Amino acid sequence: MSASDRERLIATVADVLDGVGHVAVGASSPIPAAGAMLRRALDERRGRAVRISILGSTRHNFFTNGSAELFDCAAQGRIDAFFLGAGDYPRSSPRWPGSFGSGLLYCVVPRVILFREEHSPRVFVDKVDFVSAAGTSAPGVHRTGGPYALVTRLARFRFDCERRRFVLSEIHPEHGLDDIRDRTGFEFDCAEDLRATPEPDKETLALIRGRVFDELADAYPQFVETTRGSE
Repeated sequence: MSASDRERLIATVADVLDGVGHVAVGASSPIPAAGAMLRRALDERRGRAVRISILGSTRHNFFTNGSAELFDCAAQGRIDAFFLGAGDYPRSSPRWPGSFGSGLLYCVVPRVILFREEHSPRVFVDKVDFVSAAGTSAPGVHRTGGPYALVTRLARFRFDCERRRFVLSEIHPEHGLDDIRDRTGFEFDCAEDLRATPEPDKETLALIRGRVFDELADAYPQFVETTRGSE
């Protein structure tokens, strides 16, 4: 019953979402979507309801006008968490004219979780070429949202709003602090209670491999098929 790397990431995402009431997930985000579904399943057992909106899903999407309703809902303060990722810049083809509303969502959603499986200096650079969405704002600027956590296949970080820095809080199994430093192109702080990412228990793994993957297949059938096949 040992967890795969992706199952561990799903459990980590679900933990980051603890306490939310409504989480929205964009397109091409199977692991964040699975983490949201796991959070919903776990909270149902505690008698608590979690609403999930997954763009591109016919079963888990309450919006009828696509992303326009998502942005309106976020601006009204009715989305608690959202995920931002990254493409394959600078090799992206085609190059789109914008960042699909991430600038707005980064400012108004309380828990913006940055998610990327790849953890390398290529992705986590010290200085970016351009800013698609600002993680922080100048003093005096009204802002209700911003970065909350960063999750990768190597580690989990939380964001320190006062210092405007990421803080390493968990390291996934089979990796060490030196490994994280070598693969991160920017400086970060370490939490005083830095720990190894806990393994999902048998109950959580059963939920992931059963109910969560069954629900996820609606939007990401190929991901479910390949992930289940690697168990």
